[in-house]
Amino acid sequence: MNKKDRRQKRKLHIRKKISGTADVPRIFVFKSNRYFYAGAANDDKSTVIMSKMSKKKAEDIKKMAKEFATSLKKKKIDKGVFDRSGYRYHGLVAMFADELRNNGIKI
Repeated sequence: MNKKDRRQKRKLHIRKKISGTADVPRIFVFKSNRYFYAGAANDDKSTVIMSKMSKKKAEDIKKMAKEFATSLKKKKIDKGVFDRSGYRYHGLVAMFADELRNNGIKI
């Protein structure tokens, strides 16, 4: 198994335990070589409520997390289930989650 296959296996293991609804969406992340993506999904209807993207730099991700939190609050969502998508909870992923918590989103 290569690195990508191992992450996909971890992702499926995590996803079978969590699910998002309209009131408590699943907040997911994805990292590419250049960009960091985040979104909120309603798994009951299989829809993405909203998504954001930023460059893969710490200050850009903090700014994006703040904008993401304010957008969720405008939609009257203050709680979510965090889906780390198979990534380890450290570095940029942890920073994004902590910044959401600091801006009033309970995950």
